Amino acid sequence: MAWGGGWGGPGPVAGGHHSATANGLPFGGIPEELMEEATRLLATEPERPLSRQPFHQRPSVAERRRLSLWALVGVYPRLLYGASAIVLLASLLLQAGPKITEYAVNHGMLPGHHSLTVIALSGVAYLVIAVVTAILQRLQTDLTGRLASRVMHDLRIRVFTHFQRLSLDFFTDEKAGVLMSRMTSDIENLQQLVQDGISQFATQGLTMITITVILFLTNVTLAAWTVLLVVPVLFVMSLWFHHASQRGYLLSRDRIATVLADLSESLYGIRVVTAHNRQRRNIRNHRHVLGAYRDANVYTGRVSAIYGPGTIMVGILAQGLLLGIGGHLVLQHRLTFGALIAFFLYLNRFFQPIQLLVQQYSALQQGRSSIIRLRELLETPPSVDDRDDAHELGPIEGRIRFEHVTFGYDSEHPVIEDVDLEIAPGESVAFVGPTGAGKSTLAKLVNRFYDPTAGRVLVDDVDVREVTLRSLRSQLAVVPQEPFLFAGSIRSNLVFGRPDATVDEVRHAVELVGLDDLVDRLPQGLDTVVHERGQTLSAGERQLLALARAFLARPRVLILDEATSSLDLQSEIVVEHALDRVLDGRTAILIAHRLTTAQRADRIVVVDEGRVVEVGTPERLRRAGGAYARMYDAWVAAGGRDVTREGA
Repeated sequence: MAWGGGWGGPGPVAGGHHSATANGLPFGGIPEELMEEATRLLATEPERPLSRQPFHQRPSVAERRRLSLWALVGVYPRLLYGASAIVLLASLLLQAGPKITEYAVNHGMLPGHHSLTVIALSGVAYLVIAVVTAILQRLQTDLTGRLASRVMHDLRIRVFTHFQRLSLDFFTDEKAGVLMSRMTSDIENLQQLVQDGISQFATQGLTMITITVILFLTNVTLAAWTVLLVVPVLFVMSLWFHHASQRGYLLSRDRIATVLADLSESLYGIRVVTAHNRQRRNIRNHRHVLGAYRDANVYTGRVSAIYGPGTIMVGILAQGLLLGIGGHLVLQHRLTFGALIAFFLYLNRFFQPIQLLVQQYSALQQGRSSIIRLRELLETPPSVDDRDDAHELGPIEGRIRFEHVTFGYDSEHPVIEDVDLEIAPGESVAFVGPTGAGKSTLAKLVNRFYDPTAGRVLVDDVDVREVTLRSLRSQLAVVPQEPFLFAGSIRSNLVFGRPDATVDEVRHAVELVGLDDLVDRLPQGLDTVVHERGQTLSAGERQLLALARAFLARPRVLILDEATSSLDLQSEIVVEHALDRVLDGRTAILIAHRLTTAQRADRIVVVDEGRVVEVGTPERLRRAGGAYARMYDAWVAAGGRDVTREGA
């Protein structure tokens, strides 16, 4: 048997190009002409150990802490305090320039005070300040960059971990594109804020404070005019800008999430779009979504266009007024000429941080909006969670009991009502009934994807709400109607539920479900790369892979949700034979539309309008002439195979 690149690990990266083509599969490796370059590139990659971070259903104390910018950066005090010290030192050094100019003018340039030495020393002082400031700014950029990368790494893990904790109803209500925007654009906005925004705000804020002090030390009269006239006007304008821009950026964050959601849906459904000639309509709809996002950006741009030029105008008018007052003080010999020059140099520097802060304020508002959205996400609790006193569920036999169970996805409209049912250990039970009757819902309650609104679901006489989710789900396996294959090899998909499976166990699972022929055909055996969602495999092959994956997980209870409903007749027969082997000795719940699968069960449960209307063996229900008998007769009349359990 050709098992590909060996059972101990992945096979060669390249190779198999011609065999892949011969088997009708797209080539998924590295072309031979690029192999040498790829090998050389991989040799330079640093070794990175695998993460051993355990997953806990209940968040830690640190994870429960309210998300804020300070909470994010405060985890790395050395980087934070180091960057802060450098910002402080650089800000102070930068403000020495105008004082050097004042000294050079008063002691080296005015009549009676000519001195080339003073001018030369002043120039050298400027040069030293420039070199030291450049070194400090380089260190600042390095520290803030490292701080931002570590903070964003932690935040991404925290958000992703929270996604793993959230219950199915959350992902049903939220669009995938909206959730992707939280992990991408929202976090990227925060990264920009942490890396550049915070240091810029600190630098410009310290600059304004330092300059204000120096202005008062230079001349109290001119400084008082500056503070009394300019600062109140700028404060009022900044307050208006804060509220207006925050509203705009929150709207922008919501609308970019809608854009990503629409894009994600269009890409995932591209086959349906193409089949139904929906391209033109999809483009028109996407233009509408993008238009709403553009309008939000236009609003924030309009607000910035008012605030930015407004602050510049206030600064120019203030400088004109202060020039007149300062000139009058010089003529009265109450202010030196050099001091007036220094004052205006500082005054320009006083307005420059304000203008830079206007530019950075947009980044701050975007970051704040992102924090608000991420905070809302992280503070969303899972609807199904471990109780504080939850205990581990020991090895189970597989007895399942529904006690007066009622549940509805909407509390006002129950999907199932007052269901009483018991499934014995090792028994296979098929749930049949019309679409929307509540068959899949009953199975989801067993796996505790949802909790009943009334009644209890018990496994081995233990309420599933009293045990930890991990210990419960580790003994149950689900095979959905459309099995999902992850990016990676066939082997990695098989051991998904149990990564420690041995080579022999994987081989046994492959042989058990009848995947031998598929593995033999593939160019690299089990190490063949599965393309996106397994699209290069047939529906039957994907279903067999899902069965083998469930078998490898060693569940005591197996739930099959319409596992054969989308298969052709030949594939259905292959999967059914695999089912007979996989279900042997296990408790099984079979959700079935096709009665071929249902007839293989020990008992059949007929569900209609959220209630159990019939329970019994296939033979007894056919003879009873009730709801199942009518379904069976209609199915046979429509061309269904008349298969009994004994003849299967």
